Amino acid sequence: MTKSFKTFLKHTAKDFHNQSVNPPVVRASTIIFKSMQDIRKMQKKAIQNPIGGHFDYARQGTSTTYILQKILTKLEESYHVFTTQTGFGSVFLAIFSVVRPGHEILVADPVYSPTRILTEKYLKEFDIKTTFYDPHDLKTLEKNITKKTKLIFVENPGSNTFDFQDLGKIISIAKKNKIYTAIDNTWGTPYYLKPIKLGFDMSIVSATKYYSGHSDVMGGSLAVNKKVFPKVKITEKITGQRLGPDDAYLITRGLRTLDVRLDRHSDNAKKVASFLSKNKKIKLLYPYKGNSQNFKMWKKYYSGASGLMGLKIKAKNTNAVRKFVNSLKLFGYGYSWGGFESLALHQEFRETGKRKYMKLSKDEHLVRLHIGLEDPSDLIADIRQAAKHLK
Repeated sequence: MTKSFKTFLKHTAKDFHNQSVNPPVVRASTIIFKSMQDIRKMQKKAIQNPIGGHFDYARQGTSTTYILQKILTKLEESYHVFTTQTGFGSVFLAIFSVVRPGHEILVADPVYSPTRILTEKYLKEFDIKTTFYDPHDLKTLEKNITKKTKLIFVENPGSNTFDFQDLGKIISIAKKNKIYTAIDNTWGTPYYLKPIKLGFDMSIVSATKYYSGHSDVMGGSLAVNKKVFPKVKITEKITGQRLGPDDAYLITRGLRTLDVRLDRHSDNAKKVASFLSKNKKIKLLYPYKGNSQNFKMWKKYYSGASGLMGLKIKAKNTNAVRKFVNSLKLFGYGYSWGGFESLALHQEFRETGKRKYMKLSKDEHLVRLHIGLEDPSDLIADIRQAAKHLK
């Protein structure tokens, strides 16, 4: 990327042919040609340049989806980016591209619950073994590597508990043993972390979150390096994992302000975190201040922090935690995050997945907050009045 991240987002993909700032939405199932010779020419170009946006059928995309792919490839500093209908679609595409029956995979213990179900239960039916490792003790990763191990799947930070791992060490272990690596980088996005540049083979982002930014679209992206590209390409084609043009348009439009929004999310989150850190009943799960291992690992690899954080609340009565959450007036209650609005969720144990290494006592409860773009003083005042229920 020759221009800065911020400038690139504002100036890329202008459509001078249609004289529009944003590229148009091209909807198609059939891609039409003037002759059979033209079809064959296009197919030949697609073989010669498989990342060049040459289509003979719209399952491969249209100009609208291709433009988004080009933008994301620049942002990720990757060889190519595939786009899928949901963020979890990109998780599926990454795993199924490199893993086959008889293989084994290693997965970070604090992954997104559906990722855990997919790897631990669904893959088992295909004779694929999953072993979970402790994000804070990578010896649990190394000692479980066998000749059958094909993939290390990382989510950083960990879902709900926000565990930050030593990414460089994981990459080193993987390369030493010739194992593929994938990371779910939805929390950081390539604005704060570029996994392919760091050494990962695949990087996943749920475009539903910060890329879109307006809570009105579903989508996912999978950035890859050159080595793994052919495997993902054939899997994408066979499984039909492809984002539609309307969603691609909305995500492209959202990306124009990604930097502005993330800067504000981050600033607001720091102010809220500063307030929350003073409450003795709350342990803040966010890289704000301190010399903890989590903070050190965040500082080592990230250039910033987004707006999603966790709270570990000490309360003997679960109802007190629920009252705290339900008393929030400026926080919506709902799944997902990454939009302009603040959200809150009381995370039940079933929603975190049955983890092997999570240390949570009976009187500790997890609450997830997404800090939106509202005035931070209003958010702090709202949390202050709701926190009175934490007795």
